[in-house]
Amino acid sequence: MMQESALFEYVMRLSDDSLILAQRLGEWCGHGPILEEDIALTNISLDLIGQAISLYDFAAEVEGKGRNHDQLAYLRYENEYKNVLLVEQPNGDFAMTLLRQFFFDAFRLPLYEALMQSPVEQLAAIAAKSVKETRYHLKHSSEWVIRMGDGTEESHQRAQAAIDHLWRYTNELFYEDAHDHALQAAGKVPSMAEIQAKWMATVTSVLQEATLEIPKNNWKFDGGREGRHSEHMGYLLSDLQYMQRAYPNMEW
Repeated sequence: MMQESALFEYVMRLSDDSLILAQRLGEWCGHGPILEEDIALTNISLDLIGQAISLYDFAAEVEGKGRNHDQLAYLRYENEYKNVLLVEQPNGDFAMTLLRQFFFDAFRLPLYEALMQSPVEQLAAIAAKSVKETRYHLKHSSEWVIRMGDGTEESHQRAQAAIDHLWRYTNELFYEDAHDHALQAAGKVPSMAEIQAKWMATVTSVLQEATLEIPKNNWKFDGGREGRHSEHMGYLLSDLQYMQRAYPNMEW
């Protein structure tokens, strides 16, 4: 029972990260700087929604209370969402969106690669399917970071400003608590220290090529994993949940 509770919490975090970031990326639909990127960002959003559905379905199965993915996605209060603060931050300009995406992709890829080896078969299967999409997501975001950082004076300045702003949210990606430790002890999920080392290697390599700098301050914002969110989350959820709240149990 203890491990089932831990697994439910773990999978819900993965689900919430995907859902909330998908919502943010979907806000670019019709507003991209060029048509190709308008399509790319919204397609990445759709990939993340697909991952969220699979993860919520698995979480509902583990929970065993008869809830489905729509109920888990739409019918919870703000403090019940366990996504990291990074993914709920506003889109800002194109540089802010792409740096947020890059930091997240560089985290998600090694995590999914490790989860492919999990003895939890359904979790491993979801990771195996999602890792193909996530490799593309990281390729897309990292190439844009390099292009902006090593581009014009303005693109470099905007990219560095995005890094300086978002860096304080990245430490929370590697949050661990008793749930994580129980699953790690059982060999079901990887250590976040292992994932963080791979994340840092990717981030360092890409930012060096982009002629961008890692901030030297030690500010660390967290709370999302514990259900304490930024002021932006409530507004995001009011958009995300509107149709289900207004028309309960509706289906497309």
